[in-house]
Amino acid sequence: MPRIIAVGTALPPHVIGQKDAKQFARNIFGEAIGDIDRLIGIFDNAEIESRHFCMPLDWFATTRSFKEKNDLYIEHAIDLSSQAIERCLRKGGLRHEDIDYLLFVSTTGLSTPSIDAQLIERLPFRRDIRRLPLWGLGCAGGASSLARAMEIARAIPSARVLVVVTELCGLTFMRDDLTKSALIATSLFADGSAAVLVAGAEAPVEAPPDHLLPHLLASYTNTLDDSLDVMGWRIGDDGFRVLISRDIPAIVKTFMRDSIETFLAEQGLTVADITHFIAHPGGAKVLEAYAESLDLSQEKLAHTRHVLQQCGNMSACSVIFVLQRFIDEIASRNGTARPGEYGLLCALGPGFSSEQVLVRWESGIEKEEVGGR
Repeated sequence: MPRIIAVGTALPPHVIGQKDAKQFARNIFGEAIGDIDRLIGIFDNAEIESRHFCMPLDWFATTRSFKEKNDLYIEHAIDLSSQAIERCLRKGGLRHEDIDYLLFVSTTGLSTPSIDAQLIERLPFRRDIRRLPLWGLGCAGGASSLARAMEIARAIPSARVLVVVTELCGLTFMRDDLTKSALIATSLFADGSAAVLVAGAEAPVEAPPDHLLPHLLASYTNTLDDSLDVMGWRIGDDGFRVLISRDIPAIVKTFMRDSIETFLAEQGLTVADITHFIAHPGGAKVLEAYAESLDLSQEKLAHTRHVLQQCGNMSACSVIFVLQRFIDEIASRNGTARPGEYGLLCALGPGFSSEQVLVRWESGIEKEEVGGR
């Protein structure tokens, strides 16, 4: 079955503490929001300590054109993606020439030729590498792209698939958008990039035989009825205007919970069978909703909370940062993972859709059956 061989991540250089971001937002949004002193508390309640951005804090104080922001998106997306790719391939013991498929995932900028084509131009990938750009999946993009990589690697067992997920949420900031949705986005979102190397069952793996790797078992997508206005962009002359519904935590408690339980039941499993819960860190309220609706301990959400605290919500690539923490912990043998333990990687995104991928940690000996341990 397909396996995740390595994960590499990259963060931009400008680190902004949440206290500084809060003061910046007070100055900007106080112009239009009368009860700013009450609403500004969302920065304190977000459980975020710092975030990384491609541009320094003072850059955001000036109105920028869509062209300027998108030009910066292309430049920094290529640079940051390249860093994540190099780290991923180095961990996996592979060269660029070894990759057969390149999937590039993003929602925070536009480029034609797409960023994957520009990465092929910059890095020494083979000219016959197959590429698949995925746009518009939002926060669900990390989980959804892993599911597509799994399907490719299952159909072509010798394939090596590289998934690159890069989101530069900061560059979508609109100085003149002073809505409450924009304020919420300003308290949460950040920039980052992640690369995941997926190999089919017949692709050679450098890891020692006893090294535990997450094997990709199954995936699930469920789209909520009448939900196009839950999350997304309103794209206009000045760029991407954010749309975020206040109902997202409630949706996690109902729709996401039901989706997870349905998917696991199809695999002969329950939530109690999931040892490693790899959730997209959408925000503090979203994590509370996961914990409450699925009866998850704080320990099971520890890696997700760490990524939220140190990096904020980096949209699609956030869940890959969480996945990296699980993989690194287990590889270092500081974790308690054992062969056969299940993990569930999950995220929500525009659509409004639930995306899930079921994994199981295994050594060189694979087990094809799901459930029934």
